Amino acid sequence: MKVGIHPAVDNGVKKGSKNFQGGALTCRCAADKVVVQVDSQCMHNHVCGCTKCWKPAGATFSMVAVVPRDKVKVTANAEKLAVVDASAAIQRNACKSCGVHMFGRIENTGHPFHGLDFIHTELSSDAGWAAPEFAAFVSSIIESGADPANMGAVRHRLKQLKLEPYDCLSPPLMDAIATHVAKAKGVLAAA
Repeated sequence: MKVGIHPAVDNGVKKGSKNFQGGALTCRCAADKVVVQVDSQCMHNHVCGCTKCWKPAGATFSMVAVVPRDKVKVTANAEKLAVVDASAAIQRNACKSCGVHMFGRIENTGHPFHGLDFIHTELSSDAGWAAPEFAAFVSSIIESGADPANMGAVRHRLKQLKLEPYDCLSPPLMDAIATHVAKAKGVLAAA
């Protein structure tokens, strides 16, 4: 059985470029595309099984990364953007016409990832974005309709692609969250 993960990785994970400095993301509209300029290489790129992230047609996982918030700027057709779910921690700004999530922003200054925007690098025709490093929230694909009996095959395929499967975030990101919480509680000294 062939297990599809995401079109950007199904034929192998492509390495990024160390010298890459960002590029433009465009929505999938035929005309009057939303354009978001990202002036930074992405970090923590991964495939995500959650039910909130945008996925291209036929993808089991989304592919999402983070960049510094101050490196993200909407440069065309900003009026077409709307927040998908205002109650969510990540304010996902999607094109009202084609539905593509252009970037996600955390407004809560107390959130561990405040200051980082979430992007989908496959929306860029620019080559060099950092490659996905892991798979997050793998079990959540069941909530999207994946057959629980196939989860062993899904995890096997992720490991073949060298995308370690987690049912949360990667250990370094979980450590960053725990460190943020400990500093906020005064358990650790703030840097």
